[in-house]
Amino acid sequence: MFGLLASSSRSFHHCSATFLPALTRSFVNRALTKPIPPTNETITTPNDFLKSIGRSMETKMTSAPESWDDFWRTSGLDLRKAGLSVRDRRYTLWCMSKFRRGIAVGEFAHEPKPQKTVRGWGPSVQNGKRIRSKRPKNEKRK
Repeated sequence: MFGLLASSSRSFHHCSATFLPALTRSFVNRALTKPIPPTNETITTPNDFLKSIGRSMETKMTSAPESWDDFWRTSGLDLRKAGLSVRDRRYTLWCMSKFRRGIAVGEFAHEPKPQKTVRGWGPSVQNGKRIRSKRPKNEKRK
């Protein structure tokens, strides 16, 4: 009986080890494994791509690689070292992934959301002004 339990527990241990996920993080640049898209008629350089996606990315990313291949091998860590904010990095990488899939830049490039003009807790604040209940001036409180 004991031998049966010992052998079954060993086989269970061996079997369960294959189903456990590897809890390690890999620091591999995934941009190196992704395909490099071909250039378009309008987009031939990395600076042209940055201009076409908008949000003045060509001025924000001053240290962009000059060659097409080097630009498509940049990772989020490289963009961080270049000094881009988190939103700009995420937008740039998102646009790069869309362009890799063959989607035209005009279909996915967009400007950021404008700031909200109405701030507060719902209808009590509208157009930046606090709304109070209006009573007729002639009516007195009771």
